[in-house]
Amino acid sequence: MSERNGIAGIGSWIMDHIRLVNIWPEEQQLSDILGEEFSGGGMAHNLVGDIARFDLGIPIEAIGFLGDDEDGKRILDQCKELGVDTTYLRTTDKAPTSYTEVMTVQSTGRRTFFHSRGANVLIDYESIPFDGIKSKIVALGYLLLMDAADAPDPEYGTVAAKILHSLQQKGIKTCIDTVSENSVRLAQIVPRSLKYCNYVIVNEFEAGKITGHDILNGESLDKDALRASAKQLQAYGNAELVVIHMHIGAYALTQDGKELFQPSLELPDDYIQGGAGAGDAFFNGTLVGLHEGWSLEDTLRFATSAATACLSHPTCTEGIRPHQECLELLEQFPFRNISF
Repeated sequence: MSERNGIAGIGSWIMDHIRLVNIWPEEQQLSDILGEEFSGGGMAHNLVGDIARFDLGIPIEAIGFLGDDEDGKRILDQCKELGVDTTYLRTTDKAPTSYTEVMTVQSTGRRTFFHSRGANVLIDYESIPFDGIKSKIVALGYLLLMDAADAPDPEYGTVAAKILHSLQQKGIKTCIDTVSENSVRLAQIVPRSLKYCNYVIVNEFEAGKITGHDILNGESLDKDALRASAKQLQAYGNAELVVIHMHIGAYALTQDGKELFQPSLELPDDYIQGGAGAGDAFFNGTLVGLHEGWSLEDTLRFATSAATACLSHPTCTEGIRPHQECLELLEQFPFRNISF
């Protein structure tokens, strides 16, 4: 482990095609596109983008597949501009770059999403460069959107679990990220991977779906359900750290039983420009603290500041700023008054 350095993202590379429309039409009716922009997203994309913008000098590796198309070129160019190692971010002619059509109604701001999984479905066991990865920590995701990785495996339960096990055998610390899908698949698929995760970082919806607990109802937090869910997540594989984050704060449980609750910040309505990528920013901020060996308290505070920075911009990563500027947000806004 002492020879390894850096953080790698394996998995979802997505280009958002954001279209501003005048109305949401009924079937067979017309809506005018008033404007459009392109913005990257997905677990792996957001990981490399956030960590590069934190400007801590942490080496970053990008792993996965892009289509041989304009979206793929946009993502690859952005990674190179940010100084990300793209050796294993491969271009394929077997599928297009994964993309999401994001239709935003001008008058309401409401968004509707049409997603193409694209080249992300090609990530399987054989495509992972186990001997080439130099990073200390590797994140794999989004589970439930990577068909080959979500597929069953006779020994490990899923291909993703087999990938994580092999990464651990190389001395790499592992974690996963998943989409917040409202289905039984979270409970059916994700626990197989948790057996081989050193760190478990999920939101309260995902944690509840995986473990069967109702953690948060509006602003009402069920602390017993939160604790029980975290213990169950840890028990799947004896994780070193479990973190469950939500809009009101984050709860952490260590392997030796230490608990910590970090409230989020009270933000004025005009500060929040969009929620896309905020959960990933918290996830990535936590990984940075783990990589750097910070205390649990400092790690959660930084993760909170990273998520707050992300909320200041409508895209997934462009609100992120250097780590010290993120931390300054903790002085600018008060913490929520939550006792735990």
